[in-house]
Amino acid sequence: MMDVDWIGATLHAARPQVLAALTRAFRDLDLAEEALQEASLRALKTWPKNGPPRDAAAWLVMVGRNAAIDAVRRKRREAPLPDEEVLSERDDAEAALAEELDESHYRDDILRLLFVCCHPDLPATQQIALALRIVSGLSVGEIARAFLVSEAAMEQRITRAKRRVASANVPFEAPSPPERAARVATVAATIYLLFNEGYAASGGEAHVRHGLCDEAIRLARLLLRLFPTEPEIMGLTALMLLQHSRAAARLDADGDIVLLDDQDRSRWDRRLIDEGLALLDKAMRHRAPGPYQVQAAIAALHARAARPQDTDWAQIEILYGVLERLTPSPVVSLNRAVATWKLRGAEAALAVIGPLEADLAGYFYFFGLKGALLDALGRTGEARTAFDRAIALAHSPAEAAHIRRQLDRLATAPVTTATSS
Repeated sequence: MMDVDWIGATLHAARPQVLAALTRAFRDLDLAEEALQEASLRALKTWPKNGPPRDAAAWLVMVGRNAAIDAVRRKRREAPLPDEEVLSERDDAEAALAEELDESHYRDDILRLLFVCCHPDLPATQQIALALRIVSGLSVGEIARAFLVSEAAMEQRITRAKRRVASANVPFEAPSPPERAARVATVAATIYLLFNEGYAASGGEAHVRHGLCDEAIRLARLLLRLFPTEPEIMGLTALMLLQHSRAAARLDADGDIVLLDDQDRSRWDRRLIDEGLALLDKAMRHRAPGPYQVQAAIAALHARAARPQDTDWAQIEILYGVLERLTPSPVVSLNRAVATWKLRGAEAALAVIGPLEADLAGYFYFFGLKGALLDALGRTGEARTAFDRAIALAHSPAEAAHIRRQLDRLATAPVTTATSS
C-alpha cells in the first residue's frame, strides 16, 4: 500500500505540467480542469493497488486526454472516434507520451499557459487570479489571502475571468514577442505571488509549499531566458533566490517558526545567495530601478549581514521608503515599520502601523507585529488582544504555534496598559 500523502504531493507537483499540456491539446480551460480532476481521481484509486507509474505526469496526461475525449464524445456524438492508439493505456503509449513531454516541454507549456491567462482582454487582477488558479492550482482561499479579499469575491473574479476567456476565443498559442512584452509584468507578478504562497505557508505543508517556491524560481529563470536584458525580471529572480536561501533555517526541528534574527545563518544556502547577489548586481547596472529590484536589494542586505546586529536597518528603511513611492501599499508600510522599530524604537513603529489597521484588519502579520510592539512597550493587555487576533488569522500550524508561544509567555506577565496623557 502506498502512502496517500505521497500521492497527494505527486498530484500537486504534476498539476501545472499536466494542465498546461491538456489545455494546449484541447484549448478549453474548463475541459482541461475536468480532465485533470478525473485523472487524479483515477490515480487515487489505482496507484495504491498498482504502484506509481514510471512517469506520473505522463500517466495523468494520458488518462486526462482519454477523459477529455470521452467528454467531447458525449457532447458531440457525431464526432469521429480517435484511433485506438490514442485511447490505449498500454505501457508503450505511456512511454511515448513520457518521451514527448520531457522537462523542457513541461516548462514551455506552463509558461505558455501563464501568458494565455495574462491576456490583456482581462483586467490585471483577473489575469493574476486566473493564472494562480489554473496554472498553479492554488485554492480560491489561498488566492483570496494573497489579494486580501474574501473567498466569495475571489471566486466571482475567477469565474468571470474564465467566462471571458471562453467568450473571447483567446488563442491557446505561444504569444508573439510583442504580445509577450505587453504581458510580462503580469506574468512576473503571478510568479511572485506563487512564490509567496509557498514561502508564507511552508510551515504548514512543507512538502508541497517548498515545491511552489521551486516552481516559481524555475518559471522566473525561464522568463529571464525570454527577456535576458530586462532588469526587473533579473530583480524578481534575485529576490526569490535570496528569500528561498533561508528556507532550511526558517523552521526548527519541531516545525516551529524561527524569526530572522534567531536563524542559524550557517544554514542559509550560499549558492542561492551568490546567484541572487550576482543577478541583482547585473540588474542594477541597467540603472532602471523597479519594485522587484528594490525588494531584492532589501533581501540582499539581510543576506550580506553575518550577524543580526550587522544588518543595515537604516538602508533598509530608506529602501522601503522608495518601495512605498513605487508601489504604495499598506503591506509595504507594515514592513517599513519593522525597520523603524529597529532604528527608533517600538513607539515610533506603532505610530507607523496605526493608520494601516483598517486596510489590514484581516492580515495575520499586522497583528503579529502590533502585538510584538505593544509587548516591547510593556502594554501586556493590549499585546494579548493583538496576539489573539493574529492567532485567529493564522494560515498554518507553524504561524499559530508561534503566536501561541507569545501568549503563553504573556500569561504570567502582569497586565499593563498605556496611560492617557
